[in-house]
Amino acid sequence: MPLLNGGGTVPEAGAQSLAERIEALFQAVRRPDRSPYSNEEVARACRESSGETFSATYLWQLRTGRRDNPTKRHLEALAAFFQVPVAYFFDDAEGAKVGEEVALLSAMRDAGVRDVALRAVHLSADGLGTVRDLIDSIARREADRRRSPGR
Repeated sequence: MPLLNGGGTVPEAGAQSLAERIEALFQAVRRPDRSPYSNEEVARACRESSGETFSATYLWQLRTGRRDNPTKRHLEALAAFFQVPVAYFFDDAEGAKVGEEVALLSAMRDAGVRDVALRAVHLSADGLGTVRDLIDSIARREADRRRSPGR
């Protein structure tokens, strides 16, 4: 069963191409050891679940946008593998909702994030606001450092 990675996120699906939506799932859903699935592994699982022809090359073409018109059965097989509703691939509202849920689940698989969330459960609204402010401040500082590595 695929696992969401510890730190990956799935961007909102609104206005995303099919290739971007598929790639987002590959980035967020991982093997139990948190390594990414290969095109061959996913294609094999899709072949087995759908009975359709589904090669690693075809999946690569879908991921890169070189092909963008899969059959309903192909989308159903991908949805089953990544454990998302098939509407994720073509409905912007559903895609955005699923993207947010996958991002949250992905973050919660990280032990550090889960620990912070569990500790925050007992804080007042003011305390939660302070924690949010601190996280925002640290995130901005880290983003600045990534943009200017020589600082």
